[in-house]
Parts: sequence; C-alpha cells; structure tokens
Amino acid sequence: MKIVIRAPNWIGDAVLAYPLLESLNKNFPHAQIWIAAKPWVKDLFVYFRFIEGIIPLSPQNDIMSLRDSAREIRSHSFDIGLVLPNSFSAAFLFYLAKIPQRWGYQRDGRGLLLTKGVAPLSKENAIHQVHYYLELLKRLGYQAHPPELKLPLTSQEKKEARNFLHSLNADQGKPLIILHPGASYGPSKRWPAQKYAQLAAFFQERERATILIIGARDDRQVAESVSSLLNKKPLNLAGKTSLRFLASLISQAALFVSNDSGPMHMANALRIPVVALFGPTDPRQTGPFHKPASVIKKGAPCWPCSYRECPYDHRCMMRIEAEEVYQISKQFL
Repeated sequence: MKIVIRAPNWIGDAVLAYPLLESLNKNFPHAQIWIAAKPWVKDLFVYFRFIEGIIPLSPQNDIMSLRDSAREIRSHSFDIGLVLPNSFSAAFLFYLAKIPQRWGYQRDGRGLLLTKGVAPLSKENAIHQVHYYLELLKRLGYQAHPPELKLPLTSQEKKEARNFLHSLNADQGKPLIILHPGASYGPSKRWPAQKYAQLAAFFQERERATILIIGARDDRQVAESVSSLLNKKPLNLAGKTSLRFLASLISQAALFVSNDSGPMHMANALRIPVVALFGPTDPRQTGPFHKPASVIKKGAPCWPCSYRECPYDHRCMMRIEAEEVYQISKQFL
C-alpha cells in the first residue's frame, strides 16, 4: 500500500503534524508513506526514517501548477491520499491526481472531492493543533497514539552548528539566547522590535548572554530593527539559513523567545526552553505543546482575531513588557 500525505503549508503546522505521521506509520506499518509538500516546508520531513519519499509541490496554486503537481503524484500510483490543509485546492490536487481514496476534513466546500470526509470540529472546541490532526485520524477509524513532538537531529548536524557559532566568535561559555521577532502571518502577531531590543539588552547586561536573531527572508527588516537598537550587536542570521540548519542552530540555545511562529514549534520539538509571546492567536490551539515552555498573553476585548494587521492599538502585544518577559525567561537559564 502507498499513502501520500498533503503536508500543511505553514512551518508550525508541519511540525505539529509530526505525531499524526507517527500514528499513521503505526497504523500502517507495512505501507509506503510519502509526503507532498510546498518547498518551504519539505525539509521538515526528512528526519523520519519511515517516510519513503518527498514530492515537492509548486509554490503556486493556479490550475496549471496543480495539474503539473497532480501528474507527478499520479505517476507514483498511490492508494490513499490524506489531506491535512483545510483548503479546497489541497483536496483538488489529490482529486486531479486520481488517488482512489482521498481523506480529510470536510472544509472549504470540498466534500465532493473526498471519498471519506470527516465533519469539522466546531469552533467552540478549542483543541491544540496536534490533537486536531490526530482527531482526523481517529474519526477515520484509526488509532491515535499518545502524541510527542520530536525533531531528531544527528550528532553531526549539532556539531556543525557548534562550529558555525564558534566561527562567528560566539562565546560557548555564555548562554545562547535566540530571539525570533518575526511572524509569517503578519505584523499583528509581532511583539514590537523596540521591546525585543530592550529584552536583548537585559539578557546581555544581566546574564552576559550571546544573542542570536533568526527568521525568514521576510523577517530581515524587523531583525535589523532590533539589532540597530542595541549597543552590543547581536548575531543576526535572519534570512541566511536553511530550515534544517536553523533547527541545528536552535538545538544549541539555552532559551528561545518568540512570537507565535513556526520556529517556536521547532524549538519546542527540540525541547529547548521556550517563552512564547501571544497576541491575536489562541495558545490553546497553537501554543508550545511540551514543557519546558511559558506563554505570555494579555487580554483584549477583540481577542481572538484573524487580522494580519491590527486596526486598533495592538494592545494585546503592546501590554507585554520586556521586564516581565525577562523575569519569566530567567527561570529557564
């Protein structure tokens, strides 16, 4: 039997789907399991030995791109396609690929594209995204095993990260604290750059810490804004690392401070202590799944919202103070 999973499109969701992959493998121990994923998340799935192969999908969702991707998927003669994204186009891809069995949540008007659809959970049931994926498997009639987020790295990958940090003159006798001031979804999820800079200064002055700022290419501007406000310049690698090497760097940290983001979940899966700053989103659904972690969130009458940019005063993030984040963070150091 051959099974292909249409992977989530966001880095964080891709990491939070790991327990589903493990459970699927245990339910189908003799099946070939493949991943179909967008280019920016595909490297997150190379860690699993039971994954037979990864099919990179076109970044675009236009009809011609979907047809090209469907043709590639069809050439592998899959028996089952499990669709994790809730979008119409994700289910339409497997429909075009003529996969005999197509499973997923009945969302976005795509019920007719699925051979076995599962009714979506009500919005009132705020469950973690890990359990949301596992619930799909349970409602399809299979066993969901106790979830655990794991992002395995080789000893060689960790060694390369240490050597790289040494080449940047990072003092290995000092704690390495990683800050991720960006957020792919939009600025509404970002704690202000000036507050990140204030926090970084506290770590430098009070803990003698080495500060490393990370992020995607789109985060370079906000990363530079944080760096420019510091007298002692941090290491700034925003937009300069591959996803896999980023995981290796995160594995060397003593602490990871971040907005609600994909790298936050990578750090959590690596069991690096996480302090997560939440604004418009719900930590019950996308917060760190494992300890050690702490979530800082302030209330607002408009919470939760789905705005990419706050149309008001961004009070859910502005009310979080750097001193408060430092005091909570230092318990992990």
